Amino acid sequence: MANVMRFVASTALALVLALPARAEDAPTADTVVATVNGTAITLGHMIVARESLPEQYKALPADVLFKGILDQLVQQTALEQSMEGTLTKRDSLQLENDKRSYVSSRALEGVVLSAVTDAALQAAYDERFKDFAPQTEYHAAHILVASEDKAKELLAELEGGADFATLARANSTDTGSGANGGDLGWFGLGMMVKPFEEAVVAAEVGKVMGPVKTDFGYHLILVQETRLAEKPTLDDIRDELASGIEQKAIEAHVAEVTKAATVEKPGEGIDPAVLSDLTLLDK
Repeated sequence: MANVMRFVASTALALVLALPARAEDAPTADTVVATVNGTAITLGHMIVARESLPEQYKALPADVLFKGILDQLVQQTALEQSMEGTLTKRDSLQLENDKRSYVSSRALEGVVLSAVTDAALQAAYDERFKDFAPQTEYHAAHILVASEDKAKELLAELEGGADFATLARANSTDTGSGANGGDLGWFGLGMMVKPFEEAVVAAEVGKVMGPVKTDFGYHLILVQETRLAEKPTLDDIRDELASGIEQKAIEAHVAEVTKAATVEKPGEGIDPAVLSDLTLLDK
C-alpha cells in the first residue's frame, strides 16, 4: 500500500510540473519587481528604461541588463525619495516643461508616420523635378594668390610648361584646395562667386584662364572636365524628401490644434528682459 501511495504521489507531482504556467502567473507590465520604502517599481518601468538606452547597452546579456536597469531604478527611486519636500519652484517648473515636451512629441509621432507614405514621397519627387533640365557641372582647379602680378607670373610659368598642381601646392593661398593641387572637385552653377563662375563657364577645357579677380584675390582657373548632371533617383533623396514631408505635416497639425484651442496671452506686454531674471524663481 505504501508503494502504491508513493507511486500516486509521484505521478501527481509529475503531472503538476508538466502543466503550463497559469496566465495570471505570467509577468506583465504591472508586475512589481522591487519596492523602495513601499514605492513599487514594475516590469513596465524597466522595459521603458531599456528602450531609452543606446543600442550598445541593449546588446548586453539579458541578465546583466536586467540587473543593471533594476539597480538603477532602485537607486533613482531612493534618491527621488530623499528629495521629498525639498524641490524648488524651478524644479517643479522644469518637471512640468519636461512632461509637456514629451507628451507633445508623442502627439506628433502619429502625424509623422501617417504623412510619410510611398505615394507622398513620389508626389514630392515629381513636384521637385517637374521642370528639371540637365545642368552642366564642372570639375576645375584653381590657384589663388593675393596680387595680379603674382598671378601673371604663375601664368607665365604654366604657359612655359610648369605643372598646375605643383604650382598650386606651392603658391595657392586657398590652403584647402592647394594641398590637393588646387582641385575643387565637381560643382554646379550657383556654388561659386559670380566672377569665378562666369570664367569657368567661358573657359576652354584643359586651358588655364586668368587672372580672374574676386573678393578672395586673383585666380588662375583650369577646367579639367564637364558633364551633364543627372536627375537623382527617388531613393537618392528619399530621406531629404521624407524630412520635408514630415516638417510640413507637423506644421499643419500644430497650426490646426493650436487654432482649435482657446489661447489667451495676457503676458505679451511683459518686458522680454525678465526672461534672464533667475531671481524670480526664488520668489
